Amino acid sequence: MYNGSTLNEFLLLAFANTWELHVLYFLLFLGIYLAALLGNGLIITAIACDHRLHTPMYFFLLNLSVLDLGTISTTVPKSMANSLWDTRVISYLGCVAQTFLFVFFFGGEYCLLTVMAYDRYIAICKTLHYEILMGTRACLKMAAAAWGSGFLNALLHTGNTFLIPLCQGNTVDQFFCEIPQILKLSCSDSYLREVGLIVVSVCLVLGFFIFIVLSYVQIFTVVLRLPSEQGRHKAFSMCLPHLAVVSLFVCTDGFACLKPPSLSSPALDLVVTVLYAVVPPAVNPLIYSMRNKELKDALRKAVDKSQ
Repeated sequence: MYNGSTLNEFLLLAFANTWELHVLYFLLFLGIYLAALLGNGLIITAIACDHRLHTPMYFFLLNLSVLDLGTISTTVPKSMANSLWDTRVISYLGCVAQTFLFVFFFGGEYCLLTVMAYDRYIAICKTLHYEILMGTRACLKMAAAAWGSGFLNALLHTGNTFLIPLCQGNTVDQFFCEIPQILKLSCSDSYLREVGLIVVSVCLVLGFFIFIVLSYVQIFTVVLRLPSEQGRHKAFSMCLPHLAVVSLFVCTDGFACLKPPSLSSPALDLVVTVLYAVVPPAVNPLIYSMRNKELKDALRKAVDKSQ
């Protein structure tokens, strides 16, 4: 029988049976990872170095880029190394650390996206009170709350998951240590406690999502009443990237959580996990910089300075 006291390693999902396909997966993940490093790294550098971007909106965007880097760096490098060295092994402590860090960064990102929606609501609907409500101290507190919420969520879920006795082997049907896949290794009904915590977390996420939706309903109501076309364009340029990132985040994660068991298969689970855990950190910098002239100019300056 396997349990937390005797199990010292897990076997992750094997991408393929041939060396050529292992190399192909390695190169694919390498390209995505380098894109995420470059895009988020440039955004962090541009915001940190350009004093014009030292505003609440870009402060939260910098935090989002850090969380994105953390999320993708927790899962992809280990998977790349396994593909390159043709192995599936991850140590027990490595799996615990990977689970904790992934839930930490992922949960913190969702909290931060909620904070960013509030920032846009105040900027557009409560413009006269923006400097009071979104001062430096308030921004630091909100960012700290997002990071702290992610930490507590990760501590709770990771501790609860790895306290459950595991007696169904040590093979995780995913390319990283994902909680639902680890729960499949548990004995009898001992996993129901963690399932209950997941349900509570889903309810909280739903509450955050409703808050974001209601914020944007009020934002668009105000924006569409603006007499100036230039004002409407500026407001949409500020809001649409965030809305696109939230939509990508919620759609991919929602499908991963709500897809019916009849649709579940190792191949589909892998694709869905890549879509919610790997793709967003690489795509988010592109989404945010596409319609943002200030960020484009700052990125251009950062690139010019590095040459």
